[in-house]
Amino acid sequence: MTHQAPEVLWYVIPREGAYPWEPEGRRPVDLGYLTQLAGTVERLGYSGALLATDLYDVWPLGSALAASTSTRFKPLLAVHPGLISPTLLAKMALSFDNLFGGRLRFNVVNGSTNSLREYGLHVEHDERYELSAEYWSIVKRLTAGEVFDHKGRFYDLKGAGASFRDLRPVQAPHVPLWFGGSSAPGIEMAAEHVDVYLTWGEPPHLLKEKLDHVRARAAAHGRTLRIGLRLHLIVRDTEDEAWAAADRLLDVTSEATYARQLGERAGEDGVGWQRQFRQHGGKVPARARELETHPNLWPGMSLFRPGPGTAVVGSASQVVERLKEYQALGVDTFILSGNPLLEEAYRVAETVLPALGVTR
Repeated sequence: MTHQAPEVLWYVIPREGAYPWEPEGRRPVDLGYLTQLAGTVERLGYSGALLATDLYDVWPLGSALAASTSTRFKPLLAVHPGLISPTLLAKMALSFDNLFGGRLRFNVVNGSTNSLREYGLHVEHDERYELSAEYWSIVKRLTAGEVFDHKGRFYDLKGAGASFRDLRPVQAPHVPLWFGGSSAPGIEMAAEHVDVYLTWGEPPHLLKEKLDHVRARAAAHGRTLRIGLRLHLIVRDTEDEAWAAADRLLDVTSEATYARQLGERAGEDGVGWQRQFRQHGGKVPARARELETHPNLWPGMSLFRPGPGTAVVGSASQVVERLKEYQALGVDTFILSGNPLLEEAYRVAETVLPALGVTR
């Protein structure tokens, strides 16, 4: 079976290195390094990069990287709904697209109840998705160029968009929304409002069940969605070398990091994290391959850091085989990463992307 070449993005995050969850595994990163990384990602054939919510806010970082690259590099900015006015966010988005040639994409991040309290937003799990649905429906209309009144549960807007009506949309029908959510409210929000449904890596039979459900809910709203998959890659010349690299990550990670990550995340209310956590049960193995849940599929990255924790571990041909297995489920977009980001962007571009049909 042949597959159309997928869209492939890379990853940009300020805390970067061979194992950046430990201070000694982190390299010095400044704007020069980050612009070098973005330029490399663009030259190697990736269509852009996910800019994660991390040390730097994504707006100044995204603006800096967009200014240093061409129109091929499309920043996917991770944004929490509700932290700023949807009207202001829409103006920022239209400004970005007018300045940088219509390259902006939003990664809708619903976050956790605890993390959002730092910003004064007190909403529980299901309520977060109600807020998100209303918020992004407003942003979509505003980035499509509409001017309107709105009265909903969370927002009461008068003449929204009027003050920047001359800031015309560059993208149609609106700035694209990418989003991942595994709970029932999250899937419903995605089915009704987003353009690309994102998911973390899982064994294919489990992922198929989820994607079938997502597609059915989207169809109920008269919609279809693109499907994106976020994965970490550990690619080496041989399978044994790749698993040895995964073993090294276990060895260099401190007990304090394990305790912090597993302690902080065990009570996480996100269903996606819970699905991921069940794959290793919060137990640190002696050797990485003890956690292999499907050929070359390793959920061990979630032992070290928040966010997507599944890696594909193997030779280049094995990694390509796994990615094509996901393509057969309807995945047409991959957001990939490897540590360190700069060096692994080269490795993946040279060994994996050509086999997927991605050209520079």
